[in-house]
Amino acid sequence: MKKIFLFLTVLSVCCAAASLSFALTIKLGVVTKPGSAQNIVADKFKEIVEVGSNGNIDVKIYHSKSIGTETEILQQIQLNTVQMGIITGGPFDTFDPVVRVINYPFLFKDHAQADAILDGPIGNEILKSLETAGFKGLCFSENGFRNLTNNKRPVKNPDDIKGLKIRVMASALHRAIWQTLGANPTPMPWPIYTELEQGVIDGQENPLWVMEVYKFYEVQKYMTLTHHVYSPHIDVASLAWWKTLDKVTQNFLQESMRKAALFQRKDNRSKNSKRLTLLKEKGFLVEENPDIDAFRMSVVNMKDNTLYQKPRVKKMLMKILAATQ
Repeated sequence: MKKIFLFLTVLSVCCAAASLSFALTIKLGVVTKPGSAQNIVADKFKEIVEVGSNGNIDVKIYHSKSIGTETEILQQIQLNTVQMGIITGGPFDTFDPVVRVINYPFLFKDHAQADAILDGPIGNEILKSLETAGFKGLCFSENGFRNLTNNKRPVKNPDDIKGLKIRVMASALHRAIWQTLGANPTPMPWPIYTELEQGVIDGQENPLWVMEVYKFYEVQKYMTLTHHVYSPHIDVASLAWWKTLDKVTQNFLQESMRKAALFQRKDNRSKNSKRLTLLKEKGFLVEENPDIDAFRMSVVNMKDNTLYQKPRVKKMLMKILAATQ
């Protein structure tokens, strides 16, 4: 039965692609540069869509902050001056606080658990919630598990973090996490290489691919594999624009983005082992076994933070915490 359903789904998408006989241009925004995780999704989506539509749909990718920060891209998507975006989860919390639940510290045990939940009913409910802010949530691609780097000292436990000036995204939740850990969180738009190089900030926290692609090994000395937050990218469209599309086109674009996201997740994870080796070779001093239990205990009361107190946010947090036990 499952095989029949899968066949019919594939057949439907193929028919959809074949029936697209009109011209459509999609502006897609990402804040990062080519080779970055967001861009890999965007490039694969462009390839799938343009081939599958026989060139009738043109995807124009605006990268490297060419149309603004992630928050500014989201604002443009709301206004339908940009139709789609591959955006880090953090900046969404000013648009829809429900998204904060997926950035809860030490939530997911591993990639498999993250996939099971975000690709399942809970993930779909979170994507649906984004409609309240004018977004059509399509699917989740991957930034990855975030790790801490800094230039001051090795970090083994939360006490080592105290006083470090750490760059964070424009996210109230990420600020709260690092304040709870004793750091001095400093919101700052991307990119941040110059600020790290000049010592404006002591460190930052991001997945391994960021340290490689943005060459942070040139301006940072210590890395700690904290894995404190699993950071997805949320792949979204303008809801106002989405509603103007016929069902055939919607299905085709939805499935194309899902395929691009799955491709990128697999690609990202397959490279992490070699990335870590490279970063060590480039000079990073890596703490691979920090006191994770101590870190967990430091943020154990985050669920009671005021950021999670709105009823629908609290309800979703309790649901996702129960699912990850």
